[in-house]
Amino acid sequence: MVEPIQYIGRKTIGTCSAFAEMLVFSGQVMTRALQRKTYNSATKMVLINQIYFTSVQILPLFLFISVIFGSLLVGSVFQAIKNLGLTEYLGKILMGSVVTELSPFVTVLLITLRSSSAINTEIAVMKVNKELKTLEAFQIDIINYLFVPRILNGILSVVLLSALCSITVLISGFLFLNLFFGVSPDVYASDLLNSAVFSDILIMLMKCVTFGFFITLIPIRQGLRASDELTSIPVSVLNGMVNVFIAIVIIEVLSLIIRFI
Repeated sequence: MVEPIQYIGRKTIGTCSAFAEMLVFSGQVMTRALQRKTYNSATKMVLINQIYFTSVQILPLFLFISVIFGSLLVGSVFQAIKNLGLTEYLGKILMGSVVTELSPFVTVLLITLRSSSAINTEIAVMKVNKELKTLEAFQIDIINYLFVPRILNGILSVVLLSALCSITVLISGFLFLNLFFGVSPDVYASDLLNSAVFSDILIMLMKCVTFGFFITLIPIRQGLRASDELTSIPVSVLNGMVNVFIAIVIIEVLSLIIRFI
């Protein structure tokens, strides 16, 4: 009876300690991100490269998925509500689900699968190979040089790609509706504009910023927790990706709660 209690106690203490460390680390990174002196030429160059690798290189695949996703989803939704005689609610459904919920979720999943694991692996390898200590020996601030650009890139990438996904989905959806159902552009645009709610868009923006922050912060933190052995790298990446997906689910649930309160 004592051993299970001890196990639960150790797990609870470990979880609370890791959460506290994450909060402290988040505060350090956010403080540096808000300081002007952080953004020297080296930091700016790393940020530009990260944006290119994360947002620009993925654009062809991202646009293709958005077009297919938009055409099929909007067409299916319109066919369903048409059969129910509820076509006047098309704008509310699209703005309430596609723009504010599905686009950020699809975007963060794609970026997580492509970039979060890469960041986690990169930091873990640098930790194992003593590259982080080498940078510190040359008096290079690793928070400014490595962490801040990657986290800012995560935030900017999720926000911009979510907006691009929403626009692409709505445009491809209109083309599909116009081609197969004869929906006019004036009616379609009017429905969307009349259904747009500022609070929903603000919540979506805050959710995207939060997504981008944590899908880069968690992999960085997990990479730093790797030991000096090569075998710790896959373990670090696995734990990091699990924690990232848990964070995505928590953020999504919290945003839904805030939206419908």
